[in-house]
Order: sequence, then C-alpha cells, then structure tokens
Amino acid sequence: MQFTRTKIEDVVIIDPVVHGDERGYFVETFRQDKLEEFLGFKVGFCQDNESKSSKGVFRGLHYQLTHAAQTKLVRVIKGRVLDVAVDIRKGSPTFGEYVAVELSEENKRQLFVPRGFAHGFVVLEDDTVFAYKVDNYYSPENDRGIAFDDPEIGIEWPFERSMMKLSEKDTKQPLLKDADLFDYSEKFYE
Repeated sequence: MQFTRTKIEDVVIIDPVVHGDERGYFVETFRQDKLEEFLGFKVGFCQDNESKSSKGVFRGLHYQLTHAAQTKLVRVIKGRVLDVAVDIRKGSPTFGEYVAVELSEENKRQLFVPRGFAHGFVVLEDDTVFAYKVDNYYSPENDRGIAFDDPEIGIEWPFERSMMKLSEKDTKQPLLKDADLFDYSEKFYE
C-alpha cells in the first residue's frame, strides 16, 4: 500500500497494490498495522457501511460531534464518486479548506478522513457501491452537517445543483459559519 498525504496533511490517500492476471485480481484493502504505522496513532474501526446510489446522488457533508466523532476510511467497490473531506476544526491552518479525490472501482483508491472533518461524495456513475469503515457508532444526537454549496468553502462539484439528487436533510444543512464545529486544539487520537 502507498500512503500519500494530501494538501491537508491529516487527510490521506491510500493506493493499494493490485495483483491481477487473466483470472481477475487480488487486492489487500485494509492493513491496520501499516495504516497506524504511517499515521503515528491507533485507529480502532468498529463498523463497516455500504451504500448503492445512482449518478448524481449526493451524500454529505456529514460529521458527528464530541465523543461521537468518527474517522472514516472510504472506498468505491463499483462505479465512481468524487469524494470530499472539509476541515471544520476552528483554529486549524487549513480550516474551511477541502480535499476532493475521485475514487473508483478501477483505481481502487481509498481516502482516510480523520475526526474533525465533514465528509461527503457525489456519484459519477449509475449503480455505484460505496463502502467505508468508521471508528465510532452512529449517534443521532451528535449528527451534524454543512451545506454542500457553501460559497465560503467553494467546492467544485462536477454537476450543476439541478442535476444533483439530495436528501431533504442535505438541502437544509447550515453554512460553515453557522455550524457546530470542532476545535483544532481538541485531541482526537493518542
């Protein structure tokens, strides 16, 4: 596996090694020891999630607050998405900045999204299957989000708003300046 820090150092792209021949392929999609060695701290994933979506579906930009904050390790099993992580840690030198990475069944790329970030994606192909690990269980009372089209963040989505399919929840998220956020001094990992 190759680990690459993005322009926001805490967000990491993971490119696995794919072993293929005429029979198909084999890929190691997760190695806790190698990930923790690269990051320099422990991550205890406790749940795997999966969604299937059609082209244009948008999910996000979600996060959970306080003790329920989640680290995510995301990937695409089938299809393609544009995956986005936004730094929402007040006081961070990269506060309000984002990383956008295309994840697909072809590139088998993964994105490590640490606590303190909002996460979302837009689906680029029909029948896309998206999978991710989290290190904390879902907590409805700590569930939060920010507006996907906040001009202060300025995410460059590949579709016009009229072509994107959003849940009712995702059409009503606050702007970054009005959202409940994390503090950069908060220690998430030991």
